[in-house]
Amino acid sequence: MDEVTLAIIKPDAMRRNLIGKIIGRYEEEGFRIAAMKMKKLSREEAEGFYAEHRGKSFFDELTAFLSSTPVVLMALKGENAVKRNRDIMGATNPAQAADGTIRRTYAKSIGENTIHGSDSVVSAERELGYFFSKTEIYS
Repeated sequence: MDEVTLAIIKPDAMRRNLIGKIIGRYEEEGFRIAAMKMKKLSREEAEGFYAEHRGKSFFDELTAFLSSTPVVLMALKGENAVKRNRDIMGATNPAQAADGTIRRTYAKSIGENTIHGSDSVVSAERELGYFFSKTEIYS
């Protein structure tokens, strides 16, 4: 069944000019890009996006990082998109990510782990709605 999930190319990947390689990887894996935009998030937008982590020790560092440069926001569409994207991204810690995953290949650390992806269908719906209107996501 086709699903739509959110992926964010994070600031560390942006600084290292990895946008094309990451987008190409998703296309090679059979995803359709249903929406995409580059945006410089304000600190407040980053805090709102990661609101479930408010109060955790890494919250300030995480939101400062996400708002440090523009990011690329993508709605990826495909069969079992959420799970497939999680598999393609790899573990949050790139040292523990499987060979060939985006994070194993490009990420520098847990904090600078190159890519964000929704962790469930419910999260994907909420996260996509945070950045895209329904009319911006093409079917």
